[in-house]
Amino acid sequence: MKIAFDVDVIRPLGITQMVHKVADWGYKYIEQSPHPQINPFYRHPKAGRDIMNEYKRALRETGVEISSFIVVYRWSGPDEARRQAAVKNWKRMIEIAVEMGVEVINTELSGDPNQPEICEEMWYKSMEEILPIIEREGIRIEIQSHPYDFCELNNETVDLVQSLRSDNVTYLYSSPHTFFYDKGKGDVRSMIEYCGQDLSHVLIGDTYNHTKPNRYIVNPPGVDATIHQHVGMGEGEVDFDGIFQGLRDTGFAQRKFKVGGDPIVAAALFGFPEKMDVQAIETRERIERELLL
Repeated sequence: MKIAFDVDVIRPLGITQMVHKVADWGYKYIEQSPHPQINPFYRHPKAGRDIMNEYKRALRETGVEISSFIVVYRWSGPDEARRQAAVKNWKRMIEIAVEMGVEVINTELSGDPNQPEICEEMWYKSMEEILPIIEREGIRIEIQSHPYDFCELNNETVDLVQSLRSDNVTYLYSSPHTFFYDKGKGDVRSMIEYCGQDLSHVLIGDTYNHTKPNRYIVNPPGVDATIHQHVGMGEGEVDFDGIFQGLRDTGFAQRKFKVGGDPIVAAALFGFPEKMDVQAIETRERIERELLL
């Protein structure tokens, strides 16, 4: 099992310092979330020679590796032109991953929750184009459901992943999205059990249950938006004891996947860079205690 750190919260440090900081915190792997110079949100990947050479140099200096790239594209529409552009983005990002020796790319369903039927059709259409490429290149794509995706539910997203019947497509459970996954119940053990052997990646970060009355007050009332956090364990309401027990019960840490090798657990803590010197280490140490010892 790989334990990674999502570097979004320290992106302002620049590539070299970012990699060295992750190494200082005791992580062996980086989860490279969207970065404006590498894999920006929605837009075509950049990853120019200079920036990637700097990245490779920092990785060599520290012994750190990239466990996975995160990309977010409009590949499930509902706009067809945007969907086609997203597929082009995917093709280029797969080339970058192969160049960097990264076998895992994780992503979101995206789309529009107000047009789920159309977006599901668009998603399958995109997968028809992308799946042969990732199978040829030996890339594992991990799908997560994100708040405001066309599907926000854990079990239904697992069903989408399993419908493809491909060793190259697996599921990612993001703990900060827990209360979206089952409409506020937070029954993490049940959801992890439902994932079965297709669960290859878990994101660790806490959040509050947004379904509680007046937990969040957004103006104007009824605005079409979602809200959640990625804060340190214990700062929200996610049942992490249940998550780790569920992962142990299902043998998550011992899995080996035909594509992409080991499963991944990534610290996904955003919004409070001033806490990272403590929380990054605490998160890694708890993951190790819960799943490796």
